[in-house]
Amino acid sequence: MKELIRDFLRWLTVEKGYSQHTIAGYQHDLLEFVVTIGADASVQSVDASTVRHFVVSLHGKNNAATVARKLSALRTFFRYLLRQKVVAADPLVGISGPKTAQLIPVFLTVDEVFVLLETPNVKDSFMTRDRAILELLYSTGMRVAELVSRDVEHLDFETEMLTVRGKGNKERLVPVGRPAREAVQAWLPDRQHLMEERAGRGLLLEKEALFLNSRGSRLTTRSVERMVRAYGERAGIPQTVTPHALRHSFATHLLEMGADLRSVQELLGHASLSTTQRYTHLTLDHLAEVYDKAHPMAKKQ
Repeated sequence: MKELIRDFLRWLTVEKGYSQHTIAGYQHDLLEFVVTIGADASVQSVDASTVRHFVVSLHGKNNAATVARKLSALRTFFRYLLRQKVVAADPLVGISGPKTAQLIPVFLTVDEVFVLLETPNVKDSFMTRDRAILELLYSTGMRVAELVSRDVEHLDFETEMLTVRGKGNKERLVPVGRPAREAVQAWLPDRQHLMEERAGRGLLLEKEALFLNSRGSRLTTRSVERMVRAYGERAGIPQTVTPHALRHSFATHLLEMGADLRSVQELLGHASLSTTQRYTHLTLDHLAEVYDKAHPMAKKQ
């Protein structure tokens, strides 16, 4: 079975364009399934009873969301095997995962975002870079993995558009607002200086990457996450600020200002409109709050 899993993971990488992080998650979940049912078991021997036994073994050690994720990995794997005619039937048909709570996306208020964007200052070694990152995350709603993979050539200052490569290797064009463009333009001379300093010492560097670290290498997602969290704490924002919180803020603020759901879906790069609809209840809560505060009839007991 492990050889089939390797073929499946290769298919996810080459054909579907999944990230290494996602591939590693699938691999972990599928190998856990193999350990549970026995390394000598064949995929043809797996039936609904085998899958239910696996699900039972997960309870008590995993929360509902984790169990649902592992089942999803297993379901995708067996659908792949079915298409490859390795198995004659899908053993997960009729098996549903545990109900998971609909998590409310964490987002910042407009005022909190403005305070965060102004937090990097001259005392910070990479003030221009960090401000450009914060501005670009909020202006475009990009995922952090999408941000760190961007090259300088991907941002077209003339058309004011950024080419983003998202999940499944799909490309989309996202408008970039003036504050974000100006912040990136302020960072580019510092970026050039960093590259020249590294080159002068005969050190390797990444010439294409839009955002570099002090070593001249492309920034990692973890570095950006740590940086955003640190600025959030310094700004005095009560909740933990993450790049994903800025993505949620981008979507929520657009909807609050009247953007239609389909446009926000395209900007976020969501494959399904239902994923974007998570934000609608936030805007409805906002509208209800505004109504309660402003409408004279709402104040009548």
